[in-house]
Formats: sequence, structure tokens, C-alpha cells
Amino acid sequence: MSHWTEMKKDELDRQYSPSRWSHRMSADDVIKAHVKALKEGTDQARGLAQTLLNVPYGDGDGEKLDVYIPSTNSLDVHLVIYLHGGYWQFLSKEESGFMAVPLVDKGVVVVAVGYDIAPKGNMDLMVSQVRRSVVSVVQQYSHISGLYLCGHSAGAHLAAMVLSTDWSQYTITPQIKGAFLVSGIYDLLPILSTYVNEPLKMTEEVALRNSPSKLVPQLKLSSSGCHIIVAVAENDSPEFRKQSEEYYKTLEATGLHVTMEDVANTDHFSIIEQLVDGEYHLTKLLLKMMGKS
Repeated sequence: MSHWTEMKKDELDRQYSPSRWSHRMSADDVIKAHVKALKEGTDQARGLAQTLLNVPYGDGDGEKLDVYIPSTNSLDVHLVIYLHGGYWQFLSKEESGFMAVPLVDKGVVVVAVGYDIAPKGNMDLMVSQVRRSVVSVVQQYSHISGLYLCGHSAGAHLAAMVLSTDWSQYTITPQIKGAFLVSGIYDLLPILSTYVNEPLKMTEEVALRNSPSKLVPQLKLSSSGCHIIVAVAENDSPEFRKQSEEYYKTLEATGLHVTMEDVANTDHFSIIEQLVDGEYHLTKLLLKMMGKS
């Protein structure tokens, strides 16, 4: 496959249109089905767990969290922060509680983070928001025995940006034990020339400073104790797969604790939708990472 810099715009648009690579259904249908699956999973989670909805982590309207709390008296609480996808311009925390379904049963707290998607929010703001959300969660839940991150697609990008934070600029340094980066984008430069950037309006300078692939030295300083799992779908586009593979290799070469998971029989959407299921490969991996398998 040619390097993205050699691709014409229509090919680059195709490579960065995940819905066009699903083998299950048409591009439009796979997105509709995705939103429906996430919403149903979130509704299910809200029926199973105690919830604290719209908890502010900052002053902005969009700076809110939803917390899914298991019925446990244990002080040894594991907590997963979930950052939703949607290309920084769709979706919200309202359909981002689905992974709590199998986790609350195991005594795990799940926090779904809201952030200001484009065009209201820009890339610098979104990155700042998710970083502040993590600090706020750690301050509110001081008895966490293990803090974990999970992000899908644009959310995996934001999770990688959290791992690459210089925490000296914040009041605390979160100790993130594990991170699941699912079908993410780690180099934003190819995005600049695609339809995705129309509402984002990123310049090259903005894309560079918000590309996790360029921030690996900072990640090593901030998150050397974190076990990072880079997961990609078998039916992600070649360009999406390349993004994950290259980021994984860069992290591995730096000596970080990183694992690559190429998830068979999944596409860009089903790879995350299935986290609603306790028997799903990635759910089991997450529970194993927490010592809860």
C-alpha cells in the first residue's frame, strides 16, 4: 500500500472512512447499527448499576461524566475511564456506558467522559478536557486501587494523549495501570487532507502537537508503569491498521509494556460494541489485566 502522502484525496477519504470497510452491512447501516448497539448497551448498564449522571469535572457545559457504580462494599475498587469515539464530532457520553454491563458485575466502576465535540470543541480543547476529566476522577475517587483507560477510535487517540500528558502542569499525577487503545488514530497528519478535518479545522501545527505518535518520549516519562494494549480490528481499513501497528512498534521500541491485539472477525465498530459481553476476548483481557478473571 502506498504511503498516505502519495494517496489522492478520494483514496485517503476512503481509507479514513471506517464504515466503508465493514463486511457486515452498508456504510450507512453500520453506523446506524453502531449507535443503536451502544445506546442499548448503555441503557442496559443504567438498569444494572447505580449511576451518577452529569457529574461536572470542569466549568464547561460539555465537561460532565457519567459514573456506573457496582454494588460492592470493597475498598479495593478498580475504575475504568471510557473515552468515546465518533471522529471527534459525533457520539457522546450518553451512549458510552455499555462496557459497564459486564464490569459492574465484577465490582468495577466505569466512568464515561463527555467532551466538547467539533465544531463546538477543537482538538486542543478536547485533549485538555479529557486530561482534566482524569484528574477530577482521581480526586473524587481517592480509594481506587487501579485506574484504567479505554478509548475507541477518536477516543483511543484521546486516551493516548492522556498517557502522554506532562502531569507537572496539574495538581496530581494519575497512576494509570492499564490502557486499551481500540482502533485508534495516533498520527493526525493524514486526517488534515480528509473530510474528517472539515469541522475540526486543524492546522498542521495543531495536528503535530496532538499526535500521540510524536509524543512517545513524554508517554515514556508519564506512563512507563502502564500496560498498554493496542487493539485493531481485522476489518479496519489498511490505513487504520497501519496506524495501530506503527504506534505499537514505536512504543515497543521504547521499551514500554505494550501488547498488540489483532481481533479476528471484527470491524471498526463491532470491536468495541462487543465489550458489552463478558465472554468477549477484549473484555476478558481487561478483567485479566485487573486480576479479576
